[in-house]
Amino acid sequence: MSLLITNVELTNEKTDIYIEGNHIARIAPHQNVPGATLLDGSGTAALPPFINMHNHAAMTLMRGFADDMVLQDWLQNKIWPFEAKLTEEDVYWGTKFACLEMIKSGTTFFNDQYWFFDGIARAVEEMGIRAGIAGAFLDLFDPAKAAEIHQNTIDQYNKMGRYSDRIQFVIGPHAIYTVSEESLRWVKSFADEHDLLIHIHISETQQEVDNCIKQHGMRPIEYLDSIGFLGTNVIAAHMIWLDENELAILKKHEVKIVHNPASNMKLSSGVLPAAKLKEYGLTVCLGTDGVASNNNLDMIEEMKIASLLQKVNTMDCLALPADEVFSWATRNGAEVFGLDCGTVHEGGLADLILVDLNDINLIPNHNLISNMVYAANGNCVHTTICDGKVVMHNRVVPGEKEIIIGFRKTIKDLLSR
Repeated sequence: MSLLITNVELTNEKTDIYIEGNHIARIAPHQNVPGATLLDGSGTAALPPFINMHNHAAMTLMRGFADDMVLQDWLQNKIWPFEAKLTEEDVYWGTKFACLEMIKSGTTFFNDQYWFFDGIARAVEEMGIRAGIAGAFLDLFDPAKAAEIHQNTIDQYNKMGRYSDRIQFVIGPHAIYTVSEESLRWVKSFADEHDLLIHIHISETQQEVDNCIKQHGMRPIEYLDSIGFLGTNVIAAHMIWLDENELAILKKHEVKIVHNPASNMKLSSGVLPAAKLKEYGLTVCLGTDGVASNNNLDMIEEMKIASLLQKVNTMDCLALPADEVFSWATRNGAEVFGLDCGTVHEGGLADLILVDLNDINLIPNHNLISNMVYAANGNCVHTTICDGKVVMHNRVVPGEKEIIIGFRKTIKDLLSR
């Protein structure tokens, strides 16, 4: 299969992009490739796709369900009771709808952590995008539950051959307040043995830090360091409440960090110390978190929120400029997962988006990246391409109406239980 995108703008110049299989074979103007499918890119610009590095995709089922609540109350009294009713089929439809939302706003990869691994993977496969998937991993300090979840993780890992290489297996211990020390040690050992990434929530709230000090006599990063958990394969979501010693520990282990500004603001969790992370040279990526605490999956909107939050929090208008936060949302996450799609270049993966330069929020086009960060939203995405295949063109996703119907039916069935 080959695809030729003609007359598209790339870094302010008109060119053609020739895709062969799932890679970009050639970037040059006025190409003639007999047999290639033609896609007219006139009036659009090619950009790398967005990489959503922290998500609970099936939480689309809970959009608007539990707003304006404190985190622990939100979790214990609304979210966890709702999740207790979920089936694999529910998660499949919730994830499929999330994939639709992400495709329409230019995201081709998301790093997920949720229940029912197979339901998530099935939805991703059908929608044609990519994901790092971690099944929910909580033992709640119960040895019997821990043994069960360890075995479930091993079983799921051994079944990964059923999926394409667009699915990556990740281990997702929820947090230090829901996973025992023994299980955290087991996760690290299993991940290191099988060269896997680990996806965990850390230092999201002040209460989490205070409880960790009370229980272990040290802060969360210090505790995880003391049990040998940290490493270059750890992706830590939130990471708000950090002190200097923890920053040094994070740098020593090259832990990857995911910022989720909309969720953090909505739940009043705090503000990522972005300047400090930059000072220590740490890799920072961007994520939306789940819809229940955001309440959408629009990475373009997330970039603006991230940048403006840092500017007002530090009272420095130079904090987190557009180019930097755009890298957080694209290249940085791609590199963490070994995906060669952080820029649009010859030889790279054919994962890219075309944005509509006639979209009202992109006019005038003095600086496309600035416009993408400060002016645009997901509606400016005209075409989304993943793995060399067009999954949305002219804002139309094949089967979109059927997905919405199936999703609405799932919600109705859930609310009747």
